[in-house]
Amino acid sequence: MAKVTGIGGIFYKVADPAATRAWYRDMLGIDASEWGANFAHEGPEAMTVWNPFKASTDYFEPSPAPFMINFRVDDLDTLIADLAARGVEPLGRLDESYGKFAWLLDPDGLKIELWQQIGGAS
Repeated sequence: MAKVTGIGGIFYKVADPAATRAWYRDMLGIDASEWGANFAHEGPEAMTVWNPFKASTDYFEPSPAPFMINFRVDDLDTLIADLAARGVEPLGRLDESYGKFAWLLDPDGLKIELWQQIGGAS
């Protein structure tokens, strides 16, 4: 049987795509054209997670969007410091055995989860 092999992309509507792309470029280093940005998994331990949440979850708050984007990062502590220097404060921080996490809102009010993986894919 044929099967899905991974996430092919994330697509969503915003009021000003150019402004949103500029914010992601300036704040998170994502260099995207009008066609988007491509990410390559690095190393055998890399993974992409897909997980539906219950409709009643508050995990995506304070964003009203019914989804959240999780970005893998290579150095969460430095990125958070860089963002703070630009006036972007995280909504929260959490360190777990499998990774470090921080959350913020993009200029469109979408909640973003930043994740620095610790250890291998499980």
